[in-house]
Amino acid sequence: MKKINLKSPFAILLIGTFVIALVLAFSGIRLDLTKEKRYTLSDSTIKVLESVKKPLTVDVYLEGDFPASFKQLQSETKFMLEEFRKINPKIDFKFIDPMKTKMSQDTLMAMGMQPSVLPDFKDGKVTQIYLFPYAVVKYNGGGISIPLVVQQSNINADEQLRKSIENLEYNLVSNIKAVATNKRKKVGILVNQDELSPTEFESFMRLATESYDAGPIVPKNNVEITQADLPLLKQMSALVIAKPRKAFTDKEKVILDQYIMNGGKTLWMIDAVNAEMDTLTKSKKVMPFPVDINMTDFFFNYGLRINPALVKDVKKYALLKLVTGEVGGNAQYTSLPWPYFPLGIAEHDHPITKNINPVKFEFPTSIDTLGGRKFKTNVLFESSERTLLKQVPNYVELKEIASVDSLGQMERPSTPKIFAVALEGKFNSAYASRIERKSYPGFKASSPENKMIVIADGDVGRNKVIKGQALPLGVDMLTEEQFGNEQFLRNALDYLLDDSNLMELRNRNIEERLLDRKRITDERTNWQYLNLLLPLAIIGLLGGLFFWLRKKKFG
Repeated sequence: MKKINLKSPFAILLIGTFVIALVLAFSGIRLDLTKEKRYTLSDSTIKVLESVKKPLTVDVYLEGDFPASFKQLQSETKFMLEEFRKINPKIDFKFIDPMKTKMSQDTLMAMGMQPSVLPDFKDGKVTQIYLFPYAVVKYNGGGISIPLVVQQSNINADEQLRKSIENLEYNLVSNIKAVATNKRKKVGILVNQDELSPTEFESFMRLATESYDAGPIVPKNNVEITQADLPLLKQMSALVIAKPRKAFTDKEKVILDQYIMNGGKTLWMIDAVNAEMDTLTKSKKVMPFPVDINMTDFFFNYGLRINPALVKDVKKYALLKLVTGEVGGNAQYTSLPWPYFPLGIAEHDHPITKNINPVKFEFPTSIDTLGGRKFKTNVLFESSERTLLKQVPNYVELKEIASVDSLGQMERPSTPKIFAVALEGKFNSAYASRIERKSYPGFKASSPENKMIVIADGDVGRNKVIKGQALPLGVDMLTEEQFGNEQFLRNALDYLLDDSNLMELRNRNIEERLLDRKRITDERTNWQYLNLLLPLAIIGLLGGLFFWLRKKKFG
């Protein structure tokens, strides 16, 4: 037998390829050749993972017999957690089949998990598969349940799973950060300006306390914020002002200005018009009127103007369920379009609004952005091109529901109107050249890099209350819809207080590379013949070449 020449180029190439493959296999090194770098962890993620000092376990309830699409989510989750473990060996994980371990649905739901019900077609029968696509992060005696599937309505299952995979890294690492952080940031809820009541704001407080230490800020003199409240304000990383109805004094405005100049983040939910649905439902009409909280010049300094005119969107609106008849003594309900409750649908690529359900606004006004400022202004939500403006004071009547797109008294068509904006950059004080600066010790004329969110609706953070019990934020019991208000405000807080730049991960896009189904149908037979005959042709060609070379050499 002829010996193989190990010094030949072919042998060297073969041995080199084998050695490289062996090294990569045993070293765990992986090359990410995807365009969007979907298998490469961000620097922000690595920083958070390295900060975990004690053993952390992730239990993933995504094991068992389920459709292929969920297998992909399972595979992506397993890969992500393996990468986490490589960064920090203190992080471990396991996949659990809740059905195999005989965990009851009541137990799983008590852990904060809601089932996903999928149809299963087998042997001509349709059955239902119950899945609990959640992960539970356990750390230092505590834990938190994380939904692995994004909760977004009006998209198909494939799109929902694609968005879930896009959101996977942020979803996991942000919750790991929440449970593993020793020192949580503080969020202050201003309680002085006749804001939302504790019951109306209970759901927001619940979501805020999941990741932050949130509590009320009550002035020491119970009248107005003064310099005596500065020590408490300085402890707050962010301040939430939800639907103030009492005007701010000039002294309070200076203190809020300096809170921002010292790096404090602010989330404003402002009603420029007083209009309440409870009053309208009882009396069939209501007279909204402007609300002046003495903050026009304050917001003007940030290039914003909140207009005291109601916005009606006759294209993107929520439904209002009303009694429209009676049969046999039973009230008959009908869901009808209500343009005074426009929907905020994400049309701008921003991490706060990405992959969330439409946000429900109630009697919102609009925000004008004035420009000429050095910081960045991002529009979060705005109305559609079919927008009407109603000037106030003016009557709003339930009978308007019969003709939502007709012009009423003191109404006019308008261009799309902005409901919410996010500001980021270095802000300048409104009092830098005014005498009020002398009354504030250690006055600052400008801020470091800062953020602010302004929403032209005070009710965006108000939960419904039934029999004294607060409902989850964004839930409409009558129409049985779940709006995205809770996720919007959770993302808003995370955006304001994100010092690890994790929110950038929410803008990650995974390009779908799907097969052309029409070509598959049209060219099915051609490809089947090609797959069947091409390998045989190649083998025959190589066999013929081998025998020809052998005959030429030894014949």
